[in-house]
Amino acid sequence: MTRLSRFLILMPLTAALAGCADFSPPQQMPAPVSRLPADFGESPADGAQSSLNWWHAFNDPTLNRLVEEALIANLDIAEAAARVDEARAQARIAGASRFPSVNGSAGANYSDSPLAGTSFGNFGGGASRLTNETYSTGLNFAYELDFWGRIRNDARAARADLFAAEADLRTARLGALANTISTYFEVVDLRAQIALSVGTIDVLQDRVENTERRYDRGLASSFELYQVRQDYRNIQSALPQRESQLTAAEGRLAVLLGRYAGTLREEMGDRLAPQLVFEPIPAGLPARLLIQRPDVAAAAQRFEAARFRVGARRAELFPSLSLSSTLGTQSGAPSGIFDILDNWVLNLGASLTAPLFQGGRIRANIDVAEARYAQQTASYARTVLTAYREVTSALEDYEEQRQRYTLIFGQLQEARASANLQAERYRAGVSAFTDYLDALRTLYQVQSSLSAAGRDVALAQLAVHRGLGGGWTEDAAAPDVPLVDRPVEDSSDGDFDGS
Repeated sequence: MTRLSRFLILMPLTAALAGCADFSPPQQMPAPVSRLPADFGESPADGAQSSLNWWHAFNDPTLNRLVEEALIANLDIAEAAARVDEARAQARIAGASRFPSVNGSAGANYSDSPLAGTSFGNFGGGASRLTNETYSTGLNFAYELDFWGRIRNDARAARADLFAAEADLRTARLGALANTISTYFEVVDLRAQIALSVGTIDVLQDRVENTERRYDRGLASSFELYQVRQDYRNIQSALPQRESQLTAAEGRLAVLLGRYAGTLREEMGDRLAPQLVFEPIPAGLPARLLIQRPDVAAAAQRFEAARFRVGARRAELFPSLSLSSTLGTQSGAPSGIFDILDNWVLNLGASLTAPLFQGGRIRANIDVAEARYAQQTASYARTVLTAYREVTSALEDYEEQRQRYTLIFGQLQEARASANLQAERYRAGVSAFTDYLDALRTLYQVQSSLSAAGRDVALAQLAVHRGLGGGWTEDAAAPDVPLVDRPVEDSSDGDFDGS
């Protein structure tokens, strides 16, 4: 067997043996992760799973359009997507070390030196100088045998970093989606609050004018007049603040869509009417839904990446074996490099490099990797604990906000009935105009509370979806009610002169 044959047989065998060793820590989940409860409630829910486009349940075309635009144009998403591209390239770089490197080369060398004083001498009056031309081409092969798993673990770590970056991208998408929805509901509520404030101001203005007439007739005290005027000024002074808050919220919404502030109001229109969906949340949602949370997935992948890097750094304590070869042609004339049969050249080599003294650098790198592994272990456990707490808190808050909305909705029915009753009593001449105005003002106040409660229900529902990393699907149907109860129309016939 020739040396070339032995080398060609040895190379694949050693490559097959390479990477058998692995010095990474054993795969063991942090205690809080391994002890994750089975569900969030008393009993497991059957059929609970993530649902796509869960915000469509609000039945608002404007909201759907804004969310779709945010998922395309949001700059946080664009930044996270670029990080994924970077991580993918880094993974390719790390993975490339697992394969042989092949380089092509071509060269030419010319030398001209005197013969005098050399061992060749100058015999017979011949040439006094020695010239030499060498032309060569070749393919250079190099391969490091990964006996101890350093290259493999570095590649695995880079791959896990890529998966973490992809999870971060999903986190950015979920964050942009949730922030767009929550800011939109804030805009809806502020618009409703402004409309209700304007209605309340009109009511109080009528109240002031009526009290002034009664004061001129001696039927009202100055204290009553001052009190009514103070109420009027208080509501009136709060209106600019609400308008400023609306402008700020619309500006934040524009930035979420990758736009400049002030470009959305006309596009959104005057009537925003999302439906408040009392979506039934199954009792005992399985805690495994936390796995679909992108931040939990990212923490798990970074935990794995740190584990692999510990193995890679530990492998640096052991010798590394590299194989190299060059196959090509060499000739004294340019045309000779193409005569492969007569001018071929083969070089085979192997090198063993062992770290004998590095001044503690390798041990320090291992300590760094192990410390980062401990950090990622704690971070992974904390992320899971935080996610579980957020979901349980969101579920409780959602139920509380639903109950609060139901109570205020009952108040609204009573306030509307009271306003209608006072209007009828005034027309019948058995009640004062101020009684009707007071009932109407109370109605506006309850409507304002209902608008805020509707916003809180929507945000609580959003928190549940965000906590679960998306949503769930159930067959149960849920009734829809308007998020904002519109300001009541003045039920007067235009003949309320307040006299």
